[in-house]
Amino acid sequence: MDTGDRLALYTTIYPGVEKYLPSWYESVVQQTDSHFDVWVGLHGIDSREVIGIMGGDLGAVFIEVDSSETPAQVRQRALAKIVERYSAVVLVDSDDLLYPSRIETTRKGLMDFDVYGCALNLIDEDGHDLGIYLKPPDGAALGRLLLKKNVFGMSNTAYRSDLLKECLPIPANCVLVDWFLATRSMIAGARFEFDRNARMGYRQHQENIARVVPPFNEIQVLSATELVLSHYECVFTNVSSIPEKIRTELEEIWSYVGSFYETISNDSNVLTDYVNALNKTSGARIWWDFVADPHLESTWKKYD
Repeated sequence: MDTGDRLALYTTIYPGVEKYLPSWYESVVQQTDSHFDVWVGLHGIDSREVIGIMGGDLGAVFIEVDSSETPAQVRQRALAKIVERYSAVVLVDSDDLLYPSRIETTRKGLMDFDVYGCALNLIDEDGHDLGIYLKPPDGAALGRLLLKKNVFGMSNTAYRSDLLKECLPIPANCVLVDWFLATRSMIAGARFEFDRNARMGYRQHQENIARVVPPFNEIQVLSATELVLSHYECVFTNVSSIPEKIRTELEEIWSYVGSFYETISNDSNVLTDYVNALNKTSGARIWWDFVADPHLESTWKKYD
């Protein structure tokens, strides 16, 4: 299969996103650069049903998997095929919206970088602009940022295939696939860049795994902390060659988050104090930024 300079656009479709598919489809059709092929991982839903719901046929390559497979296995199966056929892959979520220049600007960015992310404009369930943007702090070193949090999600990131091959396979039990791939890329010495112009609409709804705007609650903080701890465990279990300096820093952060979790899970008053302080902060956070925020240490390190 000779794809030339065509890019692959990959998404996963699963039960629960059906109502967002028509607008997602339209956003794909409206790209200013149409030199790409759509690949779709199907998890518990039929391709004919998907085409009917979208209201059009993108000529997509559908990867159908057994319903018993994990979301990570769905992505692994699709990406393993894509990296053998294309020079790069653009990742998007099927409940979000691509803005018209997403593919065009990403193609240009991948000429000089291995991993290319873009800012996300938060939208509500109906697609209305919330006027909030997800992007890294000004002046942040993108590689080092990944030690503690993430800005390279499954909806706003693109990878050169030669790098992505090094980051596969994705462990079957991996939940935070986006952060795992970005972390593996950092460990591999990838060149990162981030477009601070919003090229995606990031839909906010109850099923969002990673919340980025307050108010937060105790259950969300506990659940998110457990996911962050599982991320570090996934990295150390599945990545064998980690440079000593990076390994040391990751171990220190993993221990720090572990100490945070032990404290808040054993003392509901401390957890409440932390959440109250967290909700007094303003603005959007990046993914997992609200877990063990060092600026709020005084609320949970009371007994140190």
